[in-house]
Amino acid sequence: MGAPHRASDNPPATPLSRAAGEYLAYLAVERGLSDNTVAAYRRDLSAYLDFLSERGIADPDRVSRRDVDDFVAARRDGGYADASIERALSAVKGFHAFMVRENMATEHPTSAVKLPKKEERLPDFISIDAAARLVEQPFAPTATGARDRAVLEVLYGCGLRVSELVSLDVRDLYLDEGFVRVFGKGFKERLVPLVGSARRALTAYLDGPRAELAAHARRSATPSAVFLNKNGGRLSRQTVHALCERYGRAVGIEGLHPHTLRHSFATHMLAGGADLRVLQEILGHANIATTQIYTHVDRTQLTEVYLAAHPRARA
Repeated sequence: MGAPHRASDNPPATPLSRAAGEYLAYLAVERGLSDNTVAAYRRDLSAYLDFLSERGIADPDRVSRRDVDDFVAARRDGGYADASIERALSAVKGFHAFMVRENMATEHPTSAVKLPKKEERLPDFISIDAAARLVEQPFAPTATGARDRAVLEVLYGCGLRVSELVSLDVRDLYLDEGFVRVFGKGFKERLVPLVGSARRALTAYLDGPRAELAAHARRSATPSAVFLNKNGGRLSRQTVHALCERYGRAVGIEGLHPHTLRHSFATHMLAGGADLRVLQEILGHANIATTQIYTHVDRTQLTEVYLAAHPRARA
């Protein structure tokens, strides 16, 4: 009797699985998508290929429009969120288009399948007063306390993504010039202003506390990361998520997420008169439409202020 099949066993390669491997390599190398995005596409395509395999389909040209529709229906029946289903369908459409373009298939069963219209959702943000309470609260007089203050100040003061923050190296800092070099999605480089309290907090952390953390590094080489953990290694995204929640809760902000600070940065910049194109450059948005979401946030704020202040607003 043979050994039972385990999920970790590598199944034999099929034309579809080989094509999926090439497509993921194309996304990573030629399109320059982030590791997280490629990993999400890998999970979606793995689920899609498993679904097709259960139907005995291993060849690209045997996939029909009905198979794609049934896969989407199975995801919906499985309780997946609309955003998750939309991402999976986007991965599947891109995969089939790639196979046709690379002459791996002649049929494109998803060419007429339209992505569901995205419901516009305004980003979460905190008020200017709440942001001030967050970064001005007491921090422990320790190396990690100085680091945490700098993390929060830079997230809010520069509008960085958490992945960009933890990827910062010391060579990326231009403190005298008031800039930090950031590598965003697709490894696109940009310079972001680093001034005011964000620069002061970061300088205070670099002037001693960081060296104290670096002394705990297991390797003899000097760590290159700006933000270090207690063992002298690069701070992880998970740790940044945890410290945002912890310090947010300490000042009455529940469920504070690093991206909320990025959204707050953009909202407060726009409310303060920042030009939309300048804000697009600072945030690293490839498309101005992505930045324009914050104009809706600003209008929402204006409406709320009007309703609260005008004596006839609710008449």
